[in-house]
Amino acid sequence: MDFSLFAELAINGALSGLMYSLVALGIVLIYKSSSVPNLAQGAMTMLGAYVVLAIANGIGLPMWAAIPLAMGTMFFVGMGIERVALRRLAGRPIIMILMMTLGLDIFIRATTMAIWGSSSSPMAIGISDEPLFVGPLLLNRSYVVGAVVAAALFAIFFFFFRTRRGIVLRAISDDYIASWSIGISVERGVAFSWAMSSVLATTAGVLWGSVQGVN
Repeated sequence: MDFSLFAELAINGALSGLMYSLVALGIVLIYKSSSVPNLAQGAMTMLGAYVVLAIANGIGLPMWAAIPLAMGTMFFVGMGIERVALRRLAGRPIIMILMMTLGLDIFIRATTMAIWGSSSSPMAIGISDEPLFVGPLLLNRSYVVGAVVAAALFAIFFFFFRTRRGIVLRAISDDYIASWSIGISVERGVAFSWAMSSVLATTAGVLWGSVQGVN
């Protein structure tokens, strides 16, 4: 087997894996702050991408403006999910919360299909389709950009969980009752983690949408 081809496939595979890790990062963010495994993160990624397209195509804004506006919208969507659905299940067995996130996943997928249909929608964010030549290797530019964004976000959240806010979220995850007893607003902390996870989902949705469209 040609070593150059093997290296090219391995590097492109690793880069695409880093893009997938953006979805995983959103799951970990919620789990680290509330011990809730969010099964709806994939659906929220799709929703974030559709919100970007809706703002760009519906309002006519350029992508550089539609993306941060969609992130802001998804921030409040995440907070709304915590307020409407998750907060009512506080103190319930974890299996009930797990099933709620599964139901949320089904609801988001069905709603987006009803509104935007099931056909794939292209998302052009200005990344060239031309491969990036690194010596004899051909790398997908979208994968490279996505990997750089993923690495940057990993670094940001690595340091975030060592800040005062991050330590509060970790304390909430370790023990709800103890956090309440020392005056930590558990509801606000969990809502913030869902909001940030929704922003991450939008980021992942935009990057993957630029590669394979949104559907």
